[in-house]
Amino acid sequence: MEALNLPTVTALRPPRETNGGKSLAKFKYPNPLKPLSLIPLLGRPRSHYSHRLAAGVRAEYGEDEHSKQMQEMNAAKKRWEALIREGKIKILTPKEAGYAVRLSNKTLLDVRPSTEYEKAWVKGSPWIPIFDVDSTITAGSIPKNITNFVMGGWWNGSPVLSYNSQFLQKVEEQFPRDIELIVACQKGLRSLAACEQLLKVGYENIFWVQGGLEAAEEEDFQREGSQPFKLAGIGGFSEFLGWTDQQRAQAAKEGWGYRFVFSARLAGLVILADALFIGAQQFGPYLQHLRSN
Repeated sequence: MEALNLPTVTALRPPRETNGGKSLAKFKYPNPLKPLSLIPLLGRPRSHYSHRLAAGVRAEYGEDEHSKQMQEMNAAKKRWEALIREGKIKILTPKEAGYAVRLSNKTLLDVRPSTEYEKAWVKGSPWIPIFDVDSTITAGSIPKNITNFVMGGWWNGSPVLSYNSQFLQKVEEQFPRDIELIVACQKGLRSLAACEQLLKVGYENIFWVQGGLEAAEEEDFQREGSQPFKLAGIGGFSEFLGWTDQQRAQAAKEGWGYRFVFSARLAGLVILADALFIGAQQFGPYLQHLRSN
C-alpha cells in the first residue's frame, strides 16, 4: 500500500460482503478460463422456480458436467483466497483506488465486458475485457443463449460471456510487467480472475478493487458515461421496471421523481396489457363474423 502512496491499511483482511450479502469466502467463484453464462444463476437465491431450472440444466448438460463446474469454481475460489492471503494480490477499496488514480496517476485497468463498460467508465482508464459478450452465431452458441435467456437473462439482462483469448496479449502490449496495475470490474469477481492471469505472466504489482466499481461512490472516481457506476451492471426487464436492488438504493437518494419514471412504465404496461386483452376479445367475434360470411 505504501507503494501507492496511500494511507496504510491492513495487508490481509477478509473481503467485505460484495455479492448480495455473500462474503468472498462463501461465494462460488467461476473458473477464470470458462464462460460465465451460468454464473448469475449460481449467485441468486434458490427459489422453487430456480431449483427446477437448475435441474433442467443439469439434465441437459449432465450431472458430471455440473459437478465438474462446481469443483472448478471451488478450486478457483481457493486459489484466489491464497493469492490474497500471501499478499500477491493486494486489496484496495474503491475509495483508495480512486485516490491512487487521481493523486498518484496510477493505472486502473477496467476488465468488464462491453455491456457494462459502455454505460460508465473511469475517465482515462484503459479497457481490456477478460470476458466479453459472445456474439458468435454457431450451432453451439444458440443453445447457450437460449439457456441463458430461460435461466433469467430476460429478467436481469445478463448476456452469454466468453473468455477473451487476447486479454493477456493486449495487456502485455500496453503495460510493462513492473507497472503498478489496479484491476477493476463491476462486482470484483472477474477482476480476481484477471489478477490471477496477470500474475502467471509475470506482473507482480497487482492491486484488486474490492467489491468492484459497483461498490464505489460517485465521488470516488471521475466518471464518464450515461449511468452511475452502481447501475452499470444491471439490465433486462428488471432494469426497465426499476426492480433491481441498485435502483431501489438510487431511488432512496433521488426521491419521488426517480420513482415516478418506473411507476409510469409499470402503469403503461398495465394499460397496454388491458388494451391487448380488450382488443383480443373484440377481435374474436369479428373474426368469427368474417368466417361465417
